[in-house]
Amino acid sequence: MKKADIGLIGLAVMGENLVLNMESKGFTVAVFNRTVEKVDSFIEGRGAGKNFVGCHSVEQLCASLERPRKVMMLVKAGEPVDGFIEKLIPHLEPGDIIIDGGNSHYPDTIRRTKYVEGKGLLYIGTGVSGGEEGALIGPSIMPGGSVKAWESVKPIFQKISAHTDAGEPCCDWVGEDGAGHFVKMVHNGIEYGDMQMICETYQLMKDGLGMSNEEMHEVFKDWNENELDSYLVEITRDILGYKTEHGEEVIDVILDAAGQKGTGKWTAISALDIGQPLTLIGEAVFARCLSALKDERVDASKILSGPGTTFDGDKAAMVDDLKQALYASKIVSYAQGYQLMRAVAKEHGWNLNNGGIALMWRGGCIIRSVFLGKIKDAFDSNPELVNLLLDPFFQDAVENAQAAWRRVVIKAIELGIPMPAINAALAYYDGYRCGRLPANLLQAQRDYFGAHNYERVDKPRGEFFHTNWTGRGGDTASSSYIV
Repeated sequence: MKKADIGLIGLAVMGENLVLNMESKGFTVAVFNRTVEKVDSFIEGRGAGKNFVGCHSVEQLCASLERPRKVMMLVKAGEPVDGFIEKLIPHLEPGDIIIDGGNSHYPDTIRRTKYVEGKGLLYIGTGVSGGEEGALIGPSIMPGGSVKAWESVKPIFQKISAHTDAGEPCCDWVGEDGAGHFVKMVHNGIEYGDMQMICETYQLMKDGLGMSNEEMHEVFKDWNENELDSYLVEITRDILGYKTEHGEEVIDVILDAAGQKGTGKWTAISALDIGQPLTLIGEAVFARCLSALKDERVDASKILSGPGTTFDGDKAAMVDDLKQALYASKIVSYAQGYQLMRAVAKEHGWNLNNGGIALMWRGGCIIRSVFLGKIKDAFDSNPELVNLLLDPFFQDAVENAQAAWRRVVIKAIELGIPMPAINAALAYYDGYRCGRLPANLLQAQRDYFGAHNYERVDKPRGEFFHTNWTGRGGDTASSSYIV
């Protein structure tokens, strides 16, 4: 009996679609699920007549694989991953490969890579983006972990991944240990930001400009044919234009309380831990938290008042301003995301290919957009680019959008419509381009009440000073955490 090319544990929606993708590309796949009835129903259902090997145990799964064995897990992050690793190890041999394709937190992947390699095996933690449709027809795949494992999985991963119009696979090696899951985490954080900014433009159109769903559908349809061409703008267009057979506009009956699985929160926490200003994504996470306080907000809406003004300007001009504001804010979102990747990669010694990451995100994933081609160009032109805002293309793009961006934020404030992510993007831009921020006063305050020291503009960096502001503090100084 011919042995399988790869095995997969976890036949939920993503796992089932991913193995169908693999099989359609010519690979034989062994499948196992903790609830073994699921294996049988798959083999007899969607997998009927195809090159699948149904397995009722981890031992049977491993025995059915070609060497080096490649076992991919698509199970819930956390303890289930560790549990399956322990079940797999006794049935594998040196050089065999365990792959975690779920949304694991990258510090866990760093730990697991070290542990599995200590058993003589190889480990890959890979981000897989694109949802159930992407899994079936071609996702973005971001693998990292044991470098020696890449050549064995590369033919499978790159064949099943999405491809750009030029035929390039949206999959390449990201880096050591947790690099793959880290890049997927940042991808998800950027996804949070993109979704929130689109929602903010929607609310200003709806509540500020009084636009109908059909009018907004036409706007997003137009936006999806230019520089904002992207998966999220595309599906927003479709959502706003969707009606049931009874004419119900579903968008209007969906409760405004957002859920989240935690990857956006992980991204924000990672930025806080390493001292990077990931303000836009942070605001996107907090916006979901605020939305979840539905009952409190309804009560507050009966008590708290806003400006009570209405829009009386040029609606078409404001819609065009919104387009520019969304575009400029997206640039800031990616700039912040890449700053975070740069800082964490330096801390862990990862040699991330920033242009390659943009290419991996160019197709198959939730944040796929035309925009990403320009990011790849920027890093191809200057691999040492410190911030995307300093690339000539993006510098010009933000400069051209800046006036419209400011008009949108001002108008939103005047109308009392919250735009936390777009506002944070503009505030970051203004802060980043500011050669002198008021942190000198902040440092004086810290030194006054806590003797935390400060640096001077006329002395070398790293040399600290303390002032006895009250005449009673003496010369004793405290230590300070430097970001």
